[in-house]
Amino acid sequence: MKRLDMDPSFGDRYLNEGFSGGEKKRNEILQMAILEPDVAILDETDSGLDVDALKVVARGVQEVRTDRPELGVLLITHYQRILRYLEPDAVHVLVDGRVVESGGPELAQRLEKEGFESWRST
Repeated sequence: MKRLDMDPSFGDRYLNEGFSGGEKKRNEILQMAILEPDVAILDETDSGLDVDALKVVARGVQEVRTDRPELGVLLITHYQRILRYLEPDAVHVLVDGRVVESGGPELAQRLEKEGFESWRST
């Protein structure tokens, strides 16, 4: 909880009861650290976070990955902003439910510049 800048009193609350959006996201990362899954699917973890909360959550993910390098993380996002703090090993572009291109971090940068239109005709 300390690593995620979470108030220790949050541990006394019911799961996500009375939590803000950012606190819920931090709680998800806390659960990932405690439960020690083999794979973590982070679906739009950056959604609704302000810049400060985004940095805290990204740092938390990175710390869990550092502690457990064997952990597989699938990060689903619509924006590149979280990728400024978490560098992906691979990037996959999905359009209409199918992977239309795969690559490295440079693919996310290209997508940010070009948008999805160039892949829609693929």
